[in-house]
Amino acid sequence: MATFTDVKPLLPVQDPVPADIDIAQSITPKHISQIAEVGLSLLPEEYELYGPTKAKVKLSVKDRLKNAPNGKYVVVGGISPTPLGEGKSTTTVGLCQALGAYLNKKVLTCIRQPSQGPTFGIKGGAAGGGYSQVIPMEELNLHLTGDIHAISAANNLLAAAIDARMFHEAAQKDEALYRRLCPTDKSGKRRFAAVMLGRLQRLGIDKTDPDDLTPEEVSCFVRLDIDPDAVMWRRVVDINDRFLRGITVGQGPEERGMERKTGFDISVASEIMAVLALASDLTDMRARLGRMVVAADRQGRPVTADDLGVGGALTVMLKDAIEPTVMQTLEATPVLVHAGPFANIAHGNSSVIADQIGLKLVGANGFVVTEAGFGADIGLEKFMNIKCRTSGLAPDAAVIVATVRALKMHGGGPPVVAGTPLPHAYLSPDVELVTAGCANLARHIENTRKYGVPVVVAINAFATDSKEELEAVRAAAMAAGASAAVVTRHHALGGAGAVDLAQAVVAACSSGGEFKFLYDVEQPIKAKIEAIACGTYGASSVSYSPEAEAAVAKLAAMGFDNLPICMAKTQYSFSHDATLKGAPSGFVLPIRDVRASVGAGFLYPLVGNMMTMPGLPTRPCFYDIDIDPETGRILGLS
Repeated sequence: MATFTDVKPLLPVQDPVPADIDIAQSITPKHISQIAEVGLSLLPEEYELYGPTKAKVKLSVKDRLKNAPNGKYVVVGGISPTPLGEGKSTTTVGLCQALGAYLNKKVLTCIRQPSQGPTFGIKGGAAGGGYSQVIPMEELNLHLTGDIHAISAANNLLAAAIDARMFHEAAQKDEALYRRLCPTDKSGKRRFAAVMLGRLQRLGIDKTDPDDLTPEEVSCFVRLDIDPDAVMWRRVVDINDRFLRGITVGQGPEERGMERKTGFDISVASEIMAVLALASDLTDMRARLGRMVVAADRQGRPVTADDLGVGGALTVMLKDAIEPTVMQTLEATPVLVHAGPFANIAHGNSSVIADQIGLKLVGANGFVVTEAGFGADIGLEKFMNIKCRTSGLAPDAAVIVATVRALKMHGGGPPVVAGTPLPHAYLSPDVELVTAGCANLARHIENTRKYGVPVVVAINAFATDSKEELEAVRAAAMAAGASAAVVTRHHALGGAGAVDLAQAVVAACSSGGEFKFLYDVEQPIKAKIEAIACGTYGASSVSYSPEAEAAVAKLAAMGFDNLPICMAKTQYSFSHDATLKGAPSGFVLPIRDVRASVGAGFLYPLVGNMMTMPGLPTRPCFYDIDIDPETGRILGLS
């Protein structure tokens, strides 16, 4: 039977549970130096304070601990999300509070920095909820230490560099361009900037003195010859703004008619965000930023950030952003916040650097728990096939979060509309409906087990759930191959409500397994796409638009066919159709286009009509957000 161990909470819990922000503001955080030095065993010189509640971790700690053993590595995913919410972030935090504050394990939570798009849009923040939160939640959900702003600025500098280069090439002859790109110094000598030497090598010009180039070599060097219709790089802003999806630039009279159509993405969809999340150190980040492909020239050859000469400047803009930020949970267990790519339009996981540092800091008997975005078919799949492939790490266990009411929706329950009362089906017992929805959970379990990792199911309980419904979920999870399925009440009780889950995770991490990827990166592009579509989503086959067919051929010709796949797909269904709930199968998955994030190190097929810039709903979250001018207290943030 689905049981729950009653443990006395360490937090002053209330029933009913107050609003998230009220709980977060009722707890006084410990000074972050205590968390850094006592909770994580960092040396004073290995972190830099950003006020009393957050700090940046220096990458030098990796060198100090390079020979230390790794702790246990746990990834938290979920069922296919619904508007009802599954509580994945809340479960991640609650599990860590249980491991640290109740089981006395050394533990570290590794999560992404929330985007301000959802915070002010429809979803709200991502600090967890109830009595399982990262605090101060206001700082986490807003600017934190400015990493996303740095990414936005770097992204837009690169966009400006592309348009400026096309403008200057159109207005100047070769020799004039060369004089400006390699100006003389006070002694009359010219020299190449360091980044230019790399371009010369790529062009096969083995010369280091600007005066030695022939006229033909000068022309080849100064002319990127970017095709305006083949610019792949878009500007970004960390706000949901549908009217920036398609824009025209260059309309000013000084731009001499060099208009072109482009658009904005949300900042967390920028390739620079993915680079930050997947880089292993500063040197690796510099190399990845430089090789980002931003356009093609008129002969179809790739143009990189280093071809534009901007890779070093981008790295400088991100020199602080590469350091993870230390915070804490409500029960004073440590947290590393770093990077924030979405899982539906990017790879959806916090940084490799944070996980690598964390696993060393917790030691052989400790635990690092990280969260993968959205459902396990998206964020967890990319965690396994992209993040783990990049980091060389392998998880010891996976947790899949489910709720009774979300499974009811997957079982055919009525639609839920934001701002309206929940339909009766979600508030009254219906074992048959929740059992039907367990097909979604079962597929996520089966998919995750393909990686050779034990799966623990966290049944995130609500007051309206009946014992029979909870047991139906537990039984379905076990039948699908979960190593354990436990009821959790961490939203209402903090870590005390996740002790059973923590014990199940400890046991799963000790059970062993043989990690494996879903596909070999050396397979053809289409074979890798089809491995995910058919092996994870349940599709019978894949269709490719003419644009996608051309893109696959072009990427293979450019030598990018050995990169892993990062599907850009709706999070609400296994399929491309967000309305298909449960566990649909036999559908044809349509690929609209295939694009390359060469610096990040993956290809991303666009499935159906996937957007890279969200829009605001009729009633965004910002209606409820305000500030008390007398106290400075933030109100209404969720």
